[in-house]
Amino acid sequence: MALDQSALLELLDVLKAADADGVVRHALESVFQALIDAGDLELRIPKLRSGSFFPSLLERRRRIDQALFAVVMEAYVTGTPARKVDDLVRALGADSGISKSEVSRICADLDIEVAAFRDRPLAGTAFPYVFAGATFCKARTGGDRRGRGGRVTAQAVVIATAISAGGRREVLGFDVGDSESGAFWTAFLRSLRARGLRGVQLVTSDAHTGLKAAVGSILLGSAWQRCRIHATRNLLAMVPKGHADMVAAAVRTIFAQPDATSVRNQLDVIAGMLGRQFPRVEAMLRDAADDITAFAGFPAEHWKKIWSTNGLERVNKEIKRRTDVVGVFPSQPSLLRLAGAVLAEIHDEWQVSDRRILSEASMAKLLEPATARQQAPEPVAPSAQIAS
Repeated sequence: MALDQSALLELLDVLKAADADGVVRHALESVFQALIDAGDLELRIPKLRSGSFFPSLLERRRRIDQALFAVVMEAYVTGTPARKVDDLVRALGADSGISKSEVSRICADLDIEVAAFRDRPLAGTAFPYVFAGATFCKARTGGDRRGRGGRVTAQAVVIATAISAGGRREVLGFDVGDSESGAFWTAFLRSLRARGLRGVQLVTSDAHTGLKAAVGSILLGSAWQRCRIHATRNLLAMVPKGHADMVAAAVRTIFAQPDATSVRNQLDVIAGMLGRQFPRVEAMLRDAADDITAFAGFPAEHWKKIWSTNGLERVNKEIKRRTDVVGVFPSQPSLLRLAGAVLAEIHDEWQVSDRRILSEASMAKLLEPATARQQAPEPVAPSAQIAS
């Protein structure tokens, strides 16, 4: 669309002579509609000595915002009956509708980007510490292409993060499934191994039976740490509320010890002390002693970072903050798309940060024993025994 000089002057005269508010509103609507009909446009942005002339309407959307936009648009096209989704559509200015081909184009572009992040190789470095967990979001599953006949179900978004040998955090992978089953966790961890995951020495998670079994069968040779926070919650569920503070304070002393021997001895003391009044608490502590104190076999500088899944819980919280805006996702792929976009942004922020979660010097302490064992010379028998 283009206006010659005479047309522009005529438009200015009309604006001066008429009611400004109504005319400007009508003119802007006409211009914006013409721009929409014109398709892609190349615009030259003036350079200013101070400030910026770049219009906010044209600012590049972040990956997360693009994914959210795609989710809302897909819900709009498929007719998802959700008032919140309708409000979001109107807020984005798409209440007049959007074509299915446009939705497909947006989703296809995002899917390529998210898939590239999700399937990237992991073989470049070792990941001694891995954290695994899941959060749940609602999505419509089954039915036809327009969602008719489908039903809303809770979908498990499983996530694995890690601390690399260089002391940096990374998002290893993610997936969406109907349930947090053992088979699903096994397939997920197997996919990480296929992408090159190696050097895993400790996996920290909650006490989900399927996840624990998958770690034992796929990540052979790695220890398993039961999340300290989840374990404490499970213990407190066994005692009256009036005793919860006392029990929690006693359990915290287990994690306040200076070395591995003291940690294990303190667990034995606390289990015996609490067992006089709460036998079930003592039984759980003794049964899970090795899993709760697995962190103690690693450098003390790492303990606070590896004895719980707090870091992963913050990631889950960010995903929930984004997904709660949508409410019910129109499909499983749309949930995977938005979760993947959020995780990709978090991963990028971790990589550009100057701060390491664990220092390289402390990580060297973790790797030294394994290196020393590999380079140790074979023992040589005495000469007398050789002669014989």
